[in-house]
Amino acid sequence: MATKLYYMKHLLLPILLIGSLLAKADEGMWLPQLLSAMNIKDMKKNGLKLTAEQIYSINKSSLKDAIVQFGGGCTGEVVSSQGLLITNHHCGYSSIAFHSSVEKDYLTKGYWAMNKNEELYTPNLTVTFINRIEDVTAKVMKGITANSTEARVDSITKANIKQLEKDAVTGTHYEAFVRPFFYGNEYYLFVTETFKDIRMVGAPPSAIGKFGGESDNWMWPRHNADFSVFRIYAGKDNKPAEYSPDNVPYTPKHVVPVSLKGYKEGDFTMVYGFPGRTQEYLSSYAVDMIMNESDPLKVALREKRLNIMNADMRQSDAVRINYATKYAGIANYYKKWMGEMNGLKKYDALSKKQAFEKQFMAAIAGEPAKQEKYGNLFNQFEKVYTEYRVLNKQVDYYSECLMAIEAFTYARSYINLMGELKKKQKGLTNTFDTNLAEYKKLAFYKAYNQPTDIKICRAMLEEYIKGVASANRPPVLDSFIVANGSDAKKLTDFLFANTSFVDKAKTEAMLNDIEKYPNLYERDPVFYVTNAIIKYYSTSVFPQFQYDEREINELQKLYIKGQQEVIKDKKFYPDANSTLRVAYGKVSSYEPKDGVMYNYYTTLDGIMEKYIPGDEEFDVPAKLIDLYKKKDFGQYANADGKMQVAFTASNHTTGGNSGSPVFNAKGELIGTNFDRNWEGTMSDIMYNPNQCRNITLDVRYTLFIIDKFAGAGYLLNEMKLVK
Repeated sequence: MATKLYYMKHLLLPILLIGSLLAKADEGMWLPQLLSAMNIKDMKKNGLKLTAEQIYSINKSSLKDAIVQFGGGCTGEVVSSQGLLITNHHCGYSSIAFHSSVEKDYLTKGYWAMNKNEELYTPNLTVTFINRIEDVTAKVMKGITANSTEARVDSITKANIKQLEKDAVTGTHYEAFVRPFFYGNEYYLFVTETFKDIRMVGAPPSAIGKFGGESDNWMWPRHNADFSVFRIYAGKDNKPAEYSPDNVPYTPKHVVPVSLKGYKEGDFTMVYGFPGRTQEYLSSYAVDMIMNESDPLKVALREKRLNIMNADMRQSDAVRINYATKYAGIANYYKKWMGEMNGLKKYDALSKKQAFEKQFMAAIAGEPAKQEKYGNLFNQFEKVYTEYRVLNKQVDYYSECLMAIEAFTYARSYINLMGELKKKQKGLTNTFDTNLAEYKKLAFYKAYNQPTDIKICRAMLEEYIKGVASANRPPVLDSFIVANGSDAKKLTDFLFANTSFVDKAKTEAMLNDIEKYPNLYERDPVFYVTNAIIKYYSTSVFPQFQYDEREINELQKLYIKGQQEVIKDKKFYPDANSTLRVAYGKVSSYEPKDGVMYNYYTTLDGIMEKYIPGDEEFDVPAKLIDLYKKKDFGQYANADGKMQVAFTASNHTTGGNSGSPVFNAKGELIGTNFDRNWEGTMSDIMYNPNQCRNITLDVRYTLFIIDKFAGAGYLLNEMKLVK
């Protein structure tokens, strides 16, 4: 009887494990070429009216042909046969800032081209389409045997990938890359087409596009029209071309239809885009480090920088414009990390991970082969994280503290230039002159304010001195700290008073003399300290940190393989890695905390409720107020006469999904994804179906702003509006 109970117990454990690990409703970022095999039945059960081939096809026009990776870090969707595309305001923010000045303050006032001649070319801005995706796992692993060493595996893998990428595009204008999935258990080839002539068509003023500012960032309810409009230009053959006045609007393979029909709670939604990075299969040791050490430290350091920058930006329009993009970038992840650690704690993520790991070990206990393969897995995780978390803290202080000082980051950029100068003097290179000419443009000073950097330097050095023991500091930096009595103000004053790297005139003089007196500038205190910092971390921290990361990656690779072997009924989706993905869910409200229920949509009424005249974050343009008072919403209002602004749904998204189209069941555009709710930012590590919501700008509000507010309604004539 005891034997029978033993076997029943060990048969039930994997079943219980399966139940606890099946993907939660609406969780997942799925590869589009695999939808037919993995997801389409479930998607149709939840309301989808499209076929898998209408979403992704390499032979016919499909939704994928209207989705672009915008600027390398966001997503956009093509909404006209003339290459018009929509993305987020914050995705286009750096482009808007590039074209802005005190005289032409497009960040504040917005910009709208009233014809194609007024569209503004933005250098270095690109959009990339996916031509096709192919499983190349077997080809990447060709030549690898069970006896291959780690170094041999790495060498074979890299060589195979390089050849595959070359073979995929030889004789074409396409590009290709191979990415690992499931920590290297699978590999996929992506063939891409990148356009380089991208022109800014329009952007609302910040009081509309960024309404609510940092106070509302990552929060719900939201009321900002987070969109901007660009156009793709191509050569006359419709292929990518460098910028030229002779280029013409790109004719896409597919155009997204735009819906004016709206949505209701429970409606099917689908997000199509390029999510950046998730870590859904981490061990409890990683979650513990992130939640209790890394996120809190990074949040605290960024908060100090933001407070300094914000105070200076309020005092000067020039500083505000110069630092707008920097501030937004720092603030974005500051708040994200804060929400992430709070969400993980609320979800009791660490306990859930630990409980699962115990279940996993119990599930393999009765199987000797699996026990031999995976039995020591968590002991190995614990061992490597004991060292890794110490190194991770040092890396956080390096990136979020020392390299947050702009004087140091600018000096760092000269290390290679000084190396090229030495090679030139030995007759070994001719790249120095070309690069020197670029430095002489002094582009750094276009967005630099020395008084702000001095304050940041002092604050960051204070934190570094308090948080990093002398034994773990670069010796040169530590000697400077000791020489100044561990006084961050004294050290900062000394560095800035004796350097050529923070003053435009001094830098210009330095660049003119650098070939004559290279040793003089190598002894510059900021360059000297920065160079020492880089050398120390490059030799004493990063190598071991990267070694531990590789070891963790190998353990993760084994761990996910074990899960796939044990949990047969689960459909596993790979972590996001900036490749094209589909997520699906439903329009959904949520309860952020006890006694509070958030509706699934917001309206223009809410903007007027938040309105604070003259406030930096909550001011409202007079024209929008006038349109509101007159209820002049045109065809864009909801059936009840309300002008809806944004909505929430349960799609699994992350950074990189900014600007992604949100489709209804028929593949019609109903909005543009622009954020997640603060309570759900932990979805990069664990997905909580009760809390995780993506936030979407209602496309009808986008059209309302373009037409009624901006007076650029001619753009809608290019679109296929579905009423």
